[in-house]
Parts: sequence; structure tokens; C-alpha cells
Amino acid sequence: SQELRADREFMLAAVRRRSMPLERCHWSSELRADREVVLAVVQQNGRALEKASQELKADREVVLAAVQQMQQRSGGALQYASKELKADREFVLAAVKLSGRALQFVSEELRADREIVLA
Repeated sequence: SQELRADREFMLAAVRRRSMPLERCHWSSELRADREVVLAVVQQNGRALEKASQELKADREVVLAAVQQMQQRSGGALQYASKELKADREFVLAAVKLSGRALQFVSEELRADREIVLA
């Protein structure tokens, strides 16, 4: 129900128990901006970063958690990060160390950075 989708404690419990399939998780705009909820979700499914608020797409810890969760896959969570993080050398270095495949989503300038490419 709409009411439950907006209920922070219900959504946190559902996500933590994995009783709610993330692809069917329709979060309210308030929950998309709730750092604790988004962090819990992206730790289970990094791709869920796509649904997060713009502010949380610029949050280093949230984005790195998403990248780390997807490290065995494509590193694709980084594609949903803010432009600022994709151009932040220190952040990108950390993300690429978690998943080399994340390199495809960083700024063009950093894709030419020797240290990052070799990370």
C-alpha cells in the first residue's frame, strides 16, 4: 500500500529481512532521500542507487557501498553516481579498486589517469 511504502521503519525492516524484492520496491520520495534506508538497500543491490535522491548519489559512502555490492558483477552502480563523484580522483580510485569494471563510468579525464587505470 502507499502508506506502507512511505513508512520508514516498515521499509527498513522489509529490506533488512529481504522480504521485499528490491525490483518491486516503490519507495516514497522521502525514503529515496533517507540515507539509512538507501544505504541498507544498496548494500543488498547496488543497482538500487538509481532510485536514490540526487543528494545521496553524491554521498561517497552510499555510492561506494553500491559499487562494492556490485563488484562481482559489472561495477555498474557507479553509473548512477553524481558527475562530481565520477570526476573526483580520490573517490574514483577507491571505486576502481573495488571494481575495475567501474572505470567505464568515470569521467573521461580520469579514464586517462595511469594510476586509476592500473588500480
